[in-house]
Amino acid sequence: MSYYEDFDYNKPISIKVWGKMWRFIRPFRVRIVQILFLMVICALIDIVIPLLLGAVIDTFIDPQSAEAAWSFWFFSGKGIWSFMALPVAAVTLQGLSVWAFVRLAARTELSISRDVRQSVFNHLQELSFAYYNVTPVGYMLARTMSDTARIGEMVAWGLVDFCWSFCYTIGVFVTMFLLNWRLALLVALGVPLIALVTWFFQKRILKSNRMVRKINSKMTSAMNEGITGARTTKTLVIEEKNAGEFSEVTRDYKKNATRLVLLRTIFGPTVLFVGTLAAAIVLAQGGSMVVGGALLLGTLATFLNYATGIFEPIQQMANIVTEFVSTQANVERVTGLLERVPDIVDTPEVIEKYGDTFRPKTENWEPLVGDIVFDDVTFKYADGVDNVLEHFSLTVPAGTYVAIVGETGAGKSTLVNLACRFFEPTEGRVLIDGRDYKERSQLWLHSSIGYVLQNPHLFSGSIRENIRYGRLDATDEEVEAAAKLVSADRVIAKLPEGMDADVGEGGDRLSTGEKQLISFARAVLANPRIFVLDEATASIDTETELLIQEAIAHLLKGRTSFIIAHRLSTIRQADVILVVKDGKIIEQGTHRSLLQAKGVYYDLYTRQFEEDVERTVFSQ
Repeated sequence: MSYYEDFDYNKPISIKVWGKMWRFIRPFRVRIVQILFLMVICALIDIVIPLLLGAVIDTFIDPQSAEAAWSFWFFSGKGIWSFMALPVAAVTLQGLSVWAFVRLAARTELSISRDVRQSVFNHLQELSFAYYNVTPVGYMLARTMSDTARIGEMVAWGLVDFCWSFCYTIGVFVTMFLLNWRLALLVALGVPLIALVTWFFQKRILKSNRMVRKINSKMTSAMNEGITGARTTKTLVIEEKNAGEFSEVTRDYKKNATRLVLLRTIFGPTVLFVGTLAAAIVLAQGGSMVVGGALLLGTLATFLNYATGIFEPIQQMANIVTEFVSTQANVERVTGLLERVPDIVDTPEVIEKYGDTFRPKTENWEPLVGDIVFDDVTFKYADGVDNVLEHFSLTVPAGTYVAIVGETGAGKSTLVNLACRFFEPTEGRVLIDGRDYKERSQLWLHSSIGYVLQNPHLFSGSIRENIRYGRLDATDEEVEAAAKLVSADRVIAKLPEGMDADVGEGGDRLSTGEKQLISFARAVLANPRIFVLDEATASIDTETELLIQEAIAHLLKGRTSFIIAHRLSTIRQADVILVVKDGKIIEQGTHRSLLQAKGVYYDLYTRQFEEDVERTVFSQ
């Protein structure tokens, strides 16, 4: 699957695509109607002001024909100061309308963007592990942030601008035809020309803009990679290579951005030229009509004002239509994500009884004991060809200590992920406390699991806050006790700010071993019925590992535990050891029985024992 889709910018606006956003737009429909009403008022005032200019000329500058100006009868016999009240009132009304619609449009944009963004983020929380295994983080960030912002902007401001342009254009042409249809036809002849110019430039501007955005994404990605991989860059001494590649991307960006600026620079004056040309034609024809007495001077002034300004809103409507077509790509990406069904979904009956991720009915949750049974389980990844497990059965009584070993990439995590319902069996069942775990909610199971990863993630904030994620209502004393239980307090004591020390983004201010200790304390604080340690001591030094081994043994008592082990010396006390190779369990038994069998586990253990001996000798 490609996560950097191209979009056909030549296809028309799709009501079906935009209709998918209606559930986010509907709560603000009254506000949008108010905005459109205010824009109609602004457009009408913009149409009336040139009429007032014509009235001034015919009434006060060329008064001999004032009686013939049917539309300006209300100025007859009145002074200039009385007349000024009307344009002042019009401008004041327009100013208030602009203030009101800007305020409403800004609130609408932010509200729609917020609702779409919240919906996308919530949906991401509900998607299964499989989705995160194959989807780049950048893709999800783009959907959550930039795409949602662009949709809100187009709904609020694009609709506003299109409404004003449409109302103004129709109103001006109606007014011109009422005033003088011959001059109105002359102005209308410029519409096909401006449409042709707009089509020519917009097609090329859109193509260039699309290229600039694509290259900008590459440039951002290169910058991000250069910063996050700075240490590796320096150790490999490839600064010159990276700088050269980045320079090539920036040159490409400059080339395309310059072309885009050039097109826009030519487009604006071209539209202005067409408007000026139309005004010149109106002035020439209208001037001769004024001299011949067939046209009022004020009407000519009104036409000149309309002729110079009518083509900009026509061009603006074309721009907005193009932007709406462009934004359809954002809508399709966002709705595509929102419509993605999680790989693991609770049934309606389960949700009705136990609740869902954001509305759990904890009062209906049964206590979890920890009995786990794999009943004739067969499993294959959605994008895989071969079965990872075939007709696998295993009974894990509550409190059993299960260790899983094997070479890197052998598939050790698959069994644990099935037990935790991060994946579900292709065939067969997994029973928790005697019932198929599909009969209970995912949250019920996950809330009773403590999971410590090999590369744990810490959230921005203090150490205390990160440990408290294990149980949000824990007191400071309980947080500190959990840290002490896994010897994390020794690491924390070395920091100037202690428990309140900031861990940095993703915990980058701490070593991997320190992050693991804090992650372990977080799992301990949750007091789960099922413990999963995914090579959780792999990056901890030998001295620290010895300190927490006793704590681990104490913590695992009475709890069902799955330990994915790198150091086999740490799992000798396991109740059952599963040996995984090529995604399949090839041996199982206790440490003693597997050594006596002298199979794969025996080879792994003896090889690792010899390496530890050699390492000890060389270190002396």
